[in-house]
This record gives sequence, C-alpha cells and structure tokens, in this order.
Amino acid sequence: MVLSMLIPTFMYSKDNKLQKFYVGTYTREGGEGIYLCSLDTQTGEISLERTFKALDNPSFVVLSPDKKYLYSVAEITTMQGGKAGGVSAFHVDEKGDLHFLNKQSSHGTNPCHVGISKDGKYIIVSNYSSGSVALFPVKQDGSLGESSTVIQNEGSGADKSRQGESHAHSSKFSPFTDEVFNADLGTDQLNIFHLKDGQLKQSGQKFVKMTPGAGPRHFEFHPNGEVIYVISELNSTVSVLRKKNNEWKVVQEISTLPAGFKGESYCADIHISNDGKYLYGSNRGDNSVAVFEVNEKDQSLKMLETVSVEGNWPRNFGITPDGNWLLVANQRSGNITVFNVNQQDGSIKYSGKEIQLPSPVCVEFY
Repeated sequence: MVLSMLIPTFMYSKDNKLQKFYVGTYTREGGEGIYLCSLDTQTGEISLERTFKALDNPSFVVLSPDKKYLYSVAEITTMQGGKAGGVSAFHVDEKGDLHFLNKQSSHGTNPCHVGISKDGKYIIVSNYSSGSVALFPVKQDGSLGESSTVIQNEGSGADKSRQGESHAHSSKFSPFTDEVFNADLGTDQLNIFHLKDGQLKQSGQKFVKMTPGAGPRHFEFHPNGEVIYVISELNSTVSVLRKKNNEWKVVQEISTLPAGFKGESYCADIHISNDGKYLYGSNRGDNSVAVFEVNEKDQSLKMLETVSVEGNWPRNFGITPDGNWLLVANQRSGNITVFNVNQQDGSIKYSGKEIQLPSPVCVEFY
C-alpha cells in the first residue's frame, strides 16, 4: 500500500533543478510522519510534496545506496505488546512515494538511528534508551529479515544525570573496511565491531574512549579513510580520530562553540563536505552550525565560524549532493532553514528561505 498522501504529486521542472529529500519527525511532538519535500537548487525555495502518515515517531530515516528503498526507525518503547521500538522498510517508486514492505522489532527501546552498508545488504539500528544495537539483513525485495545480531552495550559515564547506563546513539558501516562503529553517549565510547559472515563480531580494538562526560553522538568519515570525526553532545566538542599502529586514537578535541559562550548547549549532527575540506556540526542551545576547516596534511580542525540556524534546537542537517546547499532541521521551532554553501572557503550564509514543518529532526536527500 501507499501511505496516506496529503499533497498532490509535485512534478519535476523540465530542467531538473529540484532536489528531493525526506524529513523524519516526532509524531509525539506534532509531526505527521515522513515528509517528502523538494529544494529548488537555483532559488533555495522548499516545497512540500507529500506527507506519509500512519507512522510512529519516524525520527531517523536512511535511503539505500540505489535509492530504491527507505528505512525508518519507530522511536518508541513498546511494539506489538513487547518492550521495543521498530524499524520499517519501504519501497521508493519513481515519484518518491513510499510503499510499506515490512517492519521488525529493533530489539531495544527508543531506536534513534539507522545506518546502511555501502552495498545495501545490511542495516544497523541504535536503541538509545536500552543501549543496544541490532543488525538486520536486507532481502532482495528491500524488506528486512530477522535480526542476525543484537549487542547489548554495558557501562556508564561521568555525567550521572545523562550517563547512568549505555545509550547507543548512532551506528555506521565504514565505507572503507569491514569495521562497523557505534557511538555510545552513555559510556563515552566509540565501539568497534566487524561485519563477518552476516554478523557483528568484536576482535582486536573493541572501542575508542572519549573524554569522560563527552557523550559521543554522531560521527563522520573523512573521504581519505584515515580519519573519523566524532561529535559529542554533552561537552560540545568534535574529536579527531586517526588510526595508528592498527589502533584508532583521539589526536585532537576541539570545541564547537564560539569563544566566550555561556549557557547550556548540546551538539547534535556532523557532516563533511564532499571534497573533505570542511566539516560542519550543529549546536542545540547556541542554535548554530559550527564550520571547521580541515587541514590538508593531517586532517586536523580549525574553527572558522559559527552561524545562526535561524531557528531553535537544530537536530540533524544535510548538505545537498551538489554541495551547494545546507539544510537544517530545527526541532523546537518547527522549521527547516536553507543556507548557501561557498565551496571555496566553506562558509555558509542564510538564504532567507525556509519551510515550516512540525518537529523536523532528520533530513535525507533523494
């Protein structure tokens, strides 16, 4: 079936200037499900095309590499009478409509992130509240098979109000090796697994330890495959990890906040430019995007600027495939704001364009 649609199909312009993207939301905060929008890549205007309903808190979504399937978490604590959230699979047709395929238990509560392997054959779900990660094989029709591996993280962190137990926040497959990484906000660790024979296994280095109380949340790979950037929610930093003697180590930690900032702020998302020259991270509280220059020789970071997101509580954000635009999902102000990206110096500038959508928390480009 096709999920409920509120808006008629939006036709492509003949010169194909439109960049489609999906928006994940919290239905518990007024979102209606997953939104399909279009960005005019010449003007920065955003149009809402369709709304796909009948979903519970589809807060994070990811497309398969071939763009034929979309996977969404259901960030909830109970599903079908059991104590767990869910993950759903959809077929994406040529118009961008979502056709439900199937749903599986996430084997943990409040799943907040889903990652997909570069070949599209596996997805991995991070369960924030229960601190577990689950690996699922993807069938030939794009639907999800039964989970092949469920790992329960253990431990705690220095911040007893937020880190009393494990909180798995995001997991990604390395584009370069068989490594699979999991950022655990509760234990201050970037856990390291290996994908072998369709299962997650640990061998060799099991984790990288962050600064006590950092709260690692999301991470990004440098295009050269030698560096990982980890953004930490609780101490508002980005950590630079490099592999030395076959072991990942933290070689730099840098603040995401402007000099002299006072008050509370919590990092959220992180992305790198296609050429690997600039890195961006979002600050909730300061309500800004931090812009960093990446050193060409050692991939260390230098803060260039912080730019207001023109909204409140920037959750995830995304850079368009052409690298010219950056879109920020502002959860509390209910808007997605559009920024021009200067690819020569990495700077971003508010375009004056935005769209009002309730509780947007994830942007995924088609």
